[in-house]
Amino acid sequence: MIEITIGAISRPMEAKKNKTGDWGTEYPIVDVEKCSGCRSCEMFCPDLCVEVVKENKKKYAVFNYDYCKGCGVCAFVCPENAIRMEVKEIYKLEVE
Repeated sequence: MIEITIGAISRPMEAKKNKTGDWGTEYPIVDVEKCSGCRSCEMFCPDLCVEVVKENKKKYAVFNYDYCKGCGVCAFVCPENAIRMEVKEIYKLEVE
């Protein structure tokens, strides 16, 4: 008989309890005018934090910052260069 050991697998929807958005130093910003709603960012987001919405016949990406860790994959895969990564205020240094 083969014994299979399962690692760190959580129960379904358990991750919703742990908001991980404060883990990263950057967060994505969408230029709604440039965004074509192609869904590349939505497909490649490792944390499923992106949703493409339609408003007034315009499709664009919306981020759930409660769970976005700021990895930047969305900005990297965006064919329209509509997503840029912004350093969170808490990590910006004041230069005199």
